[in-house]
Amino acid sequence: MEELLEVRHLKTYFYNNGAELRAADDLSYTVKKGECVAIIGESGSGKSVSALSILRLIPFPPGLIMGGEILFQGKDLLKLSDKEIQGIRGSKIGMIFQEPGTALNPVMTIGAQIMEPLIIHKNLGKKEAWAEAVELLRRVDIPNPEERVRQYPHQFSGGMQQRAMIAMAMSCNPELLIADEPTTALDVTVQAQVLEQLNRLRAESDTALIIITHNLGIVARYADSVKIMYGGKIVESGSPVDIFENPHHPYTLGLIRAVPRLDLSKDYGLHTIEGEPPDMSKISPDSCAFAKRCTYAIERCQNERPPLEETRPGHFCACFQKNETKAEREALV
Repeated sequence: MEELLEVRHLKTYFYNNGAELRAADDLSYTVKKGECVAIIGESGSGKSVSALSILRLIPFPPGLIMGGEILFQGKDLLKLSDKEIQGIRGSKIGMIFQEPGTALNPVMTIGAQIMEPLIIHKNLGKKEAWAEAVELLRRVDIPNPEERVRQYPHQFSGGMQQRAMIAMAMSCNPELLIADEPTTALDVTVQAQVLEQLNRLRAESDTALIIITHNLGIVARYADSVKIMYGGKIVESGSPVDIFENPHHPYTLGLIRAVPRLDLSKDYGLHTIEGEPPDMSKISPDSCAFAKRCTYAIERCQNERPPLEETRPGHFCACFQKNETKAEREALV
């Protein structure tokens, strides 16, 4: 498949009271046309920051993109003018933000908010844009779209707000859609409906999807490629089969072991990753960010950052001790 997006050595830092917080630290990955890429990791690992960096939505101050390249259809988004990047946001790259209740404008009707990108990017008249907004709400299975289009966000349930966000993001048939934890605060039934709609719309439009999530079930069902993030870097990547059936990084193993399993006896119990997510302002660029929480860590992990290396075709892992995790990963299967 053709490469649509390539992130190369992205460095996005935040500065506060003299401290430097490396939210995305030498981050690299690719997204192919029509591909679904899942980025997973704990809160604070840099997932959302990396997504916001693509659209240059990092607030300054305190954030700043310090280096790297973000190539979209061959163009470096970091070198475009403000006007040029505005022409791409919402048009060629759409984004579904966390918490639709706060992302939607409370004083504008749902219809007016969906119409805005249609008028700006597709040059539709108000009448045409209104009709298109109604049709988009119908496509995401919102009942009575002719009436709902006139309502305000507070008149929508959480699930309906998220569907309205999807309609807005898909309004211009973007080449790339970024969904930042699109099922946050939704119940299980609504989560499934929202994800199925996203997947259906992606298939219909051949849109590439970056989905940021904590939910490993979502990853297993929808993703073509998985990136595990920790400490602002990708520590393991591969296909869902590679990640779930043959994980190498201790952090990936910890995430999988933390998921309750019904196929094992009660003696298996619930597992956690010891310790807390790292303070990103105190991580040394010359050490493994996971070293203090890792049961496999050796002295080298404290003094050197492991590179992302290919363990088998298409499967990469950044860990000096990746071969030592064999017994634990075999126990998971």
